[in-house]
Amino acid sequence: MTDKIKLLAAVLMVIAGIAGFYYLADSPAVVRLGAILAGFAAAIAIFWFTQAGRQFFAFSQESVVEARKVVWPTRKETIQTTGIVFAFVVVMALFLWLVDAGLLWAVKLLMGRSDT
Repeated sequence: MTDKIKLLAAVLMVIAGIAGFYYLADSPAVVRLGAILAGFAAAIAIFWFTQAGRQFFAFSQESVVEARKVVWPTRKETIQTTGIVFAFVVVMALFLWLVDAGLLWAVKLLMGRSDT
């Protein structure tokens, strides 16, 4: 139950930060931005101490570890793959253009119209 109260408090902090932004409409932009940042900082601080916050932090750490395991392609592999994709797009465009032109010709032939 305390986690739900903390989550509600975090949401209220975000709402308070946004409300402060609009309440301080006559203030300089830095002050208004500070109000939003303060609301979000308070919300993050409260969220940090909930069970969901601890699970999110653990998930974030595991995600960083997994991202470091990714094997990124070399520059040569990237260029080759990009070239293959472009070549496929050109071939597919030509194929679709030929099919479209063929179907147009067939429909005109069946309808008894000619290009004269």
